[in-house]
Amino acid sequence: MSSSTPLHSLSLPLSIFFIFLISSFVAPATVPPSKTFRYVNEGEFGEYIVDRSESTMRWVWDANRGNPVHDNATLTFGRDGNLVLADADADGRVAWQTGTANKGVVDLKLLQNGNLVLLDKLRKFVWQSFDYPTDTLLIGQVLLPGGPNKLVSRVSSVDGSAGPYSFVVEQRRLAMYLNSKNSPKPLLYYASDEFGNGQGSLAHFVFQSEPVTDEAYAYELRFMYDMNNSTNSGTYILARPKYNSTYSMLRVDFDGNLRIYTFYDKVDWGAWEVTFNLFDRDGSEWRLPKRCGSLGVCEDDQCVACPMPQGLLGWSKNCAAPMLSVCKKGANVDYYKVVGVEHFMNAYTEGDGPMKIAECRERCSKDCGCLGFFYREESSKCLLAPELGTLAKVSNSSHQLSSFTRIKLTFDNPTDILFMDQEVLRPGAPNILVSKVSNVDGFEGPHSFVMEQKQLAM
Repeated sequence: MSSSTPLHSLSLPLSIFFIFLISSFVAPATVPPSKTFRYVNEGEFGEYIVDRSESTMRWVWDANRGNPVHDNATLTFGRDGNLVLADADADGRVAWQTGTANKGVVDLKLLQNGNLVLLDKLRKFVWQSFDYPTDTLLIGQVLLPGGPNKLVSRVSSVDGSAGPYSFVVEQRRLAMYLNSKNSPKPLLYYASDEFGNGQGSLAHFVFQSEPVTDEAYAYELRFMYDMNNSTNSGTYILARPKYNSTYSMLRVDFDGNLRIYTFYDKVDWGAWEVTFNLFDRDGSEWRLPKRCGSLGVCEDDQCVACPMPQGLLGWSKNCAAPMLSVCKKGANVDYYKVVGVEHFMNAYTEGDGPMKIAECRERCSKDCGCLGFFYREESSKCLLAPELGTLAKVSNSSHQLSSFTRIKLTFDNPTDILFMDQEVLRPGAPNILVSKVSNVDGFEGPHSFVMEQKQLAM
């Protein structure tokens, strides 16, 4: 006798499948109408009045960095959960957005720690500003090797677009770099000691403020870190303010220094105090690439001289190496010597070699991005410099004699002097020498020496 399966026994799995199929087409959660908004950039920010007092306010994050909008631009948080900044031009160009449309966002919150977040119905973060740091870290914010792992400075105090300096969490160390138009790679000017005793890699760095004692008389500003593939973890203490430092921010400033600013709520003026400087006036400021502008000799954290072909002149902000002509094959290149100084890269980059000074010179001459070279006779190491910047005066007398710099200049573009064996001036170009304003001002001055068709004239 053949057996058969009752029809009702097949209906259960079909019903389960049908219910699952229906549920998969349920519309995602949307933002309640009461939570949506649209603000127009016309004076004050919507219905809110912003206190712009520099004594209390500090900008800590840019959404549309380097991509500013204009009057009448709009910031919209719609039912789909996307936060959109659109310009006011004809096509409503989107300058920035969170990219969270139809991802279950139901709310937007600015948390007490300064984190701007978009939340789902379970109050979990769908998006957060802490994942997109610019030049500043706030308390509780994290840097991750392989994730958001760096801060990038602003160009200046009034230009918030990305500048040349960066603070980076690498596999086993913290590092700071200068981006140079003359080099395909960023230039290292600071590196911490390695974490983990040569084992594992950094998992994350969290910027923290914690009371030192139960009475909270003082606080520690620090990084808390963990390691992958290692049992090493711990804290990296930066500063210990003697008051509540919960409102602190760590910033890569536009001068290349790494600072912590802490808000002290007991005063009305100057409420933000610098509680940490990576490069301080303790003999380390010379390691800031542009401490002395585009060129200058630094001694005891003071810019004391402008190294020029004529010798060491008085320093001013106008100090600069002689202007190079357009880099081309066969250009007539020479150098002038500066003795007893070190480059800001020397502490972490010894250079290539060993090699002879002639080879070092030839390498720089053939490299259009090289502005000068540093040579150490005791090690025969050669360091090519895409940037000159701050040159530190070496205090060790024996090191002074064996370490020197040669700064590049071209004979095709004379300024105010001619050198021995330099090609003579000729009618046409180049045919003129122009004085400097003064011994401390390298700009073009009022006097000139000109080779004309039939005579020399001044």
